[in-house]
Amino acid sequence: MVAILLGTGFEESEALVPADLLRRAGVEVRLVGVDGPAVTSAHGVTVTADLTLAELDREAVDMLVLPGGLGGVEVLQGDRHVQALIQHCYDEGRWLAAICAAPTILANLGFLDRRRAVCYPGMEELMGSAVAQKGAPVVADGHIITGEAAGSSFPFGLKLVEVLKGAEAARQVCHAVHYHG
Repeated sequence: MVAILLGTGFEESEALVPADLLRRAGVEVRLVGVDGPAVTSAHGVTVTADLTLAELDREAVDMLVLPGGLGGVEVLQGDRHVQALIQHCYDEGRWLAAICAAPTILANLGFLDRRRAVCYPGMEELMGSAVAQKGAPVVADGHIITGEAAGSSFPFGLKLVEVLKGAEAARQVCHAVHYHG
């Protein structure tokens, strides 16, 4: 199961586009509200999560996705339960994916040290010893996937489909939504 964490102030496209693409590929996805079941995004869109962080079975998580949005990132960074979940997934070798400002969360934990990664342009100085791949929309290094920004939501989501379901599934989803990026 893919768990996409939603903290108040999350970036809509960075959470919902990957969720949609993964679901089209037949992947079980759960939107997880960190602050409760109703979470308001960076641009005032309120989303009803599938479950709350307290209801999430961390052992069922195959991939953890951290959307950006500065407010949402602050929520994820400041919640000790979220930090413990990220650490657990990393320790268990499960997929971790972060986009826009959210890769800085992984960098703060030391998970991007000497790994290729991308983040929102201008935030590279917050990436520790990660090897910044400026201009790349999405980068996979080991079991960690990072995306550049909201405009990278489609390639980021398709990369998540690819690593979980294969390149052919990603091509099929890409064709079905007529993505030409």
